Amino acid sequence: MFPLTVSLHNICASNVYVPSKYSTKHSLGEPGVNGKRASAAGISHIGVVGGGAWGTALAQASAGAGRRVTLWAREAEVVRAISMVHENSLFLPGVALNAAIMATSDAAVLAQADAILLVCPAQHLRSVVQMIAFHARSGVPVLICAKGIERTTGLLMPEVARATAPSMTFGMLSGPSFAAEVGRGLPCAVTLALDDVVLAEEVARAIGSMAVRPYVSTDVIGVAIGGAVKNVLAIACGIVEGRGFGESARAALTTRGFAEMTRFGLALGARAETLGGLSGLGDLMLTASSSQSRNFSLGVRLA
Repeated sequence: MFPLTVSLHNICASNVYVPSKYSTKHSLGEPGVNGKRASAAGISHIGVVGGGAWGTALAQASAGAGRRVTLWAREAEVVRAISMVHENSLFLPGVALNAAIMATSDAAVLAQADAILLVCPAQHLRSVVQMIAFHARSGVPVLICAKGIERTTGLLMPEVARATAPSMTFGMLSGPSFAAEVGRGLPCAVTLALDDVVLAEEVARAIGSMAVRPYVSTDVIGVAIGGAVKNVLAIACGIVEGRGFGESARAALTTRGFAEMTRFGLALGARAETLGGLSGLGDLMLTASSSQSRNFSLGVRLA
């Protein structure tokens, strides 16, 4: 039990972890490359685009980290419920939401956000980026929380976003986490990737808390690949479960599937340590084995 206790303490004891290979030469919280302190001081307002279960959970986590949060939702009933009773009864029922979360259907308020989380279905990312491009301030980091590949183009999520709004600053936020657990404040760790590691540190400090620990990376494409490929493998593992092939077969499929994910990712320029981290192997382990996973559950039904 002792190693597990130490591990959980390490996950939650700090708001952000930067692997030494990708960190700048300063320690966390010390003056950075330009003599400026990497902190959350410049990020006080988080904009969350998407009022589904995951968007609501991330809004709750950001508010729990002490940030002011604006949650944009397409559904009028979601906006009303959050505004009136502080609960998203449609997508995340039973979770009392932080009073610091303001729900709206007016995208113009995103102009006030210091960082934006895009929490929409993968096939709607292009239209959502087009929408926020009219409102987001220049240079504001925009983290994509969608996992998948655009069907019409075959592009990964950051490729879709950058093709749609080339001047914006896009990154990825992904990892093994379920909305229902994050919404209730249970601990998790995720990967937060931006090309600029100092900016990534700042965002991670802003949204990190004792419950949510972001691990910083600059491998944006690697994070996107892990999130997309694990969905397919999770469906396959669900089929194995539904057909009654046993735990041994599922372990074999998961292991060989991860090997294929790694080869595919490396061919596209991802780093092996990213694929073997939270947003790759970690997310695969969770979604390929839990009935809470929609992809795993789909596989069971397909069997």
